[in-house]
Amino acid sequence: MYGNIVYFIIVVLIYTTYYPPEEPYFGPVETLIIFSAFLAIFVITTKSAFRNISKKIEGRYSPAIHGQFDRLFNRQAIMAIVIFSLNLYALNLKLFLMDIPFVSASPTLMGLLFVALFMGYLAIIWWEAHPCYRRLFQARVSRRSYLFSNILFNFPVILPWIFISALAEIINLIPLKVSSDLLAKPEGQILFFSCFLAALIVVAPSLIKFFWRCRPLPQGAQRKRIEDICRKASLAYRGILNWPLFEGKLLTAGIMGLVKRFRYILVTESLLEILDPDEMDAVMAHEIGHIKRRHLVFYLVFFLGFIVLSYSTFDLILYAILYGNLALPVLHYPGGEPSAVVSILFAAAMALTFVIYFRFIFGYFMRNCERQADLYAFKLLGTGSGLVSSLRKIATYSGQSHDRPCWHHFSIRERIDFLTKCETDRDLIARHDRKLQRSMMVFMAGLVCAGYLGYAINFGQMGKSLNRYFVEKVVTEKLKQGPANAELYTILASVCYQNKEYAKAIAAYEKAIALAPDDAEAFNNLAWLYATCEEIEYRNPPKALFYAKQAVALKPVPHILDTLAESYYRNGLYQKAIITIREALAKNPEDRDYYESQLRKFQKAKAG
Repeated sequence: MYGNIVYFIIVVLIYTTYYPPEEPYFGPVETLIIFSAFLAIFVITTKSAFRNISKKIEGRYSPAIHGQFDRLFNRQAIMAIVIFSLNLYALNLKLFLMDIPFVSASPTLMGLLFVALFMGYLAIIWWEAHPCYRRLFQARVSRRSYLFSNILFNFPVILPWIFISALAEIINLIPLKVSSDLLAKPEGQILFFSCFLAALIVVAPSLIKFFWRCRPLPQGAQRKRIEDICRKASLAYRGILNWPLFEGKLLTAGIMGLVKRFRYILVTESLLEILDPDEMDAVMAHEIGHIKRRHLVFYLVFFLGFIVLSYSTFDLILYAILYGNLALPVLHYPGGEPSAVVSILFAAAMALTFVIYFRFIFGYFMRNCERQADLYAFKLLGTGSGLVSSLRKIATYSGQSHDRPCWHHFSIRERIDFLTKCETDRDLIARHDRKLQRSMMVFMAGLVCAGYLGYAINFGQMGKSLNRYFVEKVVTEKLKQGPANAELYTILASVCYQNKEYAKAIAAYEKAIALAPDDAEAFNNLAWLYATCEEIEYRNPPKALFYAKQAVALKPVPHILDTLAESYYRNGLYQKAIITIREALAKNPEDRDYYESQLRKFQKAKAG
């Protein structure tokens, strides 16, 4: 399941960072043909690959085939992500769906359709993987049940995103300016997402219980044994459930829920059948260890940490793409789509960041949390022998190799070896606890630093300086392609003005005016610079008045009238400044307080 969490979140990242072009690259017919070709290639390669694995199992079974089966599934899942990306970026399927009124009106529905598309690709993998799965795990589950179980098993992965998207959409529909303004700001989005995700995680077990079709475990000796071990550990819970996915053939157990009101203990029938009472106690001790050691709380913090990390690195990744000239070469080609290129590179960089964060950092913590949960058996039961016996039995019945690698678990052999060592050297338990505690402290310190960096980039002077620098870089590169673009010169001038590069700003504004003599904003901005520049050497009141009059003649709106009034004021023409700012006030500007303060300034100057 953890691998599929990674895949689904990567898909969501790819989808949410996609920036569609104005027009699709192919027509509807060509798009349908190419889409069908991608689908056919995926089906054929998946069918062929799993057929080859199936032949190996029939020829001579080896525990190593389990690893080949996992690697094949991962390979095809990655292929599905690539094809999904091509559907977005090359075929522009989103543009075609936006032509459907009820779909374009709901971003949540649009996103759900694309997630369903990716789920469809995974369904093809599960369908073709079924024969191999039956032979490898000696399971008699039907193909239809296997497919349906996988879909239900993975649906809770995307459930938080669906709820969060839907709630954000509903809030945006509420006619309250406060709610829409909150979601428009990065800090508001983070606060909303964090609070809602935390609340959802609390109640999620009840939703997952429904989708997984769990039912209460019948009364009897096995249920009583579980109740007794929970009572011994002082673990509160809502219910003990039978976990029926894959027709109950999985050999697993689990506890889900941070809050006891929504906490459930899950166990499959197959696991109850093969384990003796002592072994079942040990397995439950392991699961209880996750709760007692607060691993679920840490996992929540870890997921929220990725939000903080994304918030901190969002602009940095974008700046790195631009600074490294990774996207800029496309600007030199007529008709190039720089936004699309940047979107692709940004999505790839975010996906890579996510994989590194979860696969390696989270993987490290998960392995060591699993080991700490193993060691809780010593605290609760006084020995790890029951867990060692259960691990060996699970490996035997499932046909797994003891050395089978796993990014979020130590191998069965590594787990057994460590438990065996702890039987003779209990100090290993305390040392592992200290190691994990130190690692968590380092992680939390890094998270705080990332949060500070994100704040500095988004609200501090550093972020403003970086933003201005890279906007100037992009505009300069774009001007090499189209040197007669007046709008780009206006943008460049504004950035230079913010950077206090006044000589360059003046030159850019003059170039924009020469190329577009009807551009009122260029005249207005240059007039404001000449009238108010903080460096005296660049002030030129007569030129300010000249350009301001030109701007007002083209576009007599409040902010341009304000520039003319300021220019009159700088030239000592106070009465004309008063008349002009009153004209601006008569047009009911939004920031009326500012214009009234200007009027008071001009009146005070006239009064001497």
